[in-house]
Amino acid sequence: MSGDQGDSDNRDGASGSQSKSPQQQQSSGAKGGSLAESMNALRVAPSSAAAAAAAAAASGSASTSAPRRLDEAKQRDYKFWATQPVPQGFTTESKPISEPIEEDKPKDQIRQTPYDIPNMFDWSEVDLQNDAQLQELYTLLNENYVEDEDELFRFDYSPAFLRWALQPPGWRSDWHVGVRVRSNRKLVGFISAIPAGIRVRDRRVEMVEINFLCVHKRLRGKRVAPVLIKEITRRVNLTGRFQAVYTGGVVLPKPVATCRYYHRSLNPRKLVECQFSSLQRNMTMARAIKLYKLPDQPKNSSFQLMQPKHTKQAFQLLSKYLESFQLAPVFDEKEFAHWFTPREGIVQSFVCLDPADSNRVSDFASFYCLPSSVINNPNHKTLFAAYCFYNVAGSMTWIDLMRDLLIQAKRTGFDVVNCLDLMENKTFLSELKFGAGDGYLHYYLYNWRCSDMKAEEVGLVLQ
Repeated sequence: MSGDQGDSDNRDGASGSQSKSPQQQQSSGAKGGSLAESMNALRVAPSSAAAAAAAAAASGSASTSAPRRLDEAKQRDYKFWATQPVPQGFTTESKPISEPIEEDKPKDQIRQTPYDIPNMFDWSEVDLQNDAQLQELYTLLNENYVEDEDELFRFDYSPAFLRWALQPPGWRSDWHVGVRVRSNRKLVGFISAIPAGIRVRDRRVEMVEINFLCVHKRLRGKRVAPVLIKEITRRVNLTGRFQAVYTGGVVLPKPVATCRYYHRSLNPRKLVECQFSSLQRNMTMARAIKLYKLPDQPKNSSFQLMQPKHTKQAFQLLSKYLESFQLAPVFDEKEFAHWFTPREGIVQSFVCLDPADSNRVSDFASFYCLPSSVINNPNHKTLFAAYCFYNVAGSMTWIDLMRDLLIQAKRTGFDVVNCLDLMENKTFLSELKFGAGDGYLHYYLYNWRCSDMKAEEVGLVLQ
């Protein structure tokens, strides 16, 4: 149900995680306060992890073998994906449809035994409740999941983050699928699924989100990824689910929507010292720091970390807001509490209270936390990035709400905030000095066809 391209056995294109930071992305800043010039204050290095690693995070690999542009994809022979129930070709689908490609199968028509893998390997469920096995998964991802081409950055999904991402309400241990070396039990492959109610156009579908497809570097090209994809599909099908959603930084058959990444610098000096970005011509460090400076305190005095007493109202606020989009999750209150209850180093959620009624939640904002290890840098070991999650502007303007969120991210110690141009995000990106990257995140549906969507019609953010 996911898999980078599946055809090359690396993870270039289908994972539930997001494309993290495009190449040659430009942050903002403005000489003399000019917004036009602010867009050229900092420039992300062409092959930094803000670049390759980020765009690869959603794709799942730092490999450059898979196409990242539509014109390249049209020349590609997708042998594996041609065998799967996904839209074939890259023609625009404009018909108002939203329907499965293949009908659901009775359980007795679904393969009951795991797919064959070479004799040197064994299938293995990774027990995330077991600290030792969780550490094995962390090590596999840390060393093999996403790294930029210049080996400057590597994504660092913490064990606590992995538990949060892979154990929402309804999670299943048999959907945490590992491959181990038979002789020494080393974990060398992994793929996961989590349950998700997704609304596509006017239809709610019980799907899974596919994420963390990872194959050890030494096994790339050994056809492990396609088997992982088929095995997770089999296991999910046995539970009565036949659709999936996943994202990727590379082009596969066939995106239902494509979004662009934007980046807002919070710590220009560190970003330059890490080679995440560089100063543009005629831009000094002192000027860049001044351009990106934020107020010390939020504008809205009621802007605060979400507490348990706010959960029900915040859940209702977000649920109502998501109804306006064509591709969006359908949370229940338990799921909302799991994804948005603040957890240090994982996810932060904030609410604002109605000026006319201090007991009513009127606005909501959130980000999740995904650092990168800085490789072979004498001054910095970790780059701290916050990713815009779900936000709802009610009593506040989008500009004011998101500026307050940036202030909180800065106060918490983050170096950069990344954001997709989905939902209503375009209303604040320019004004708040987010710079457009040249990396894109493609949204895919497995065993579902529907008309193409614009970025602003997408209301779904995967970790």
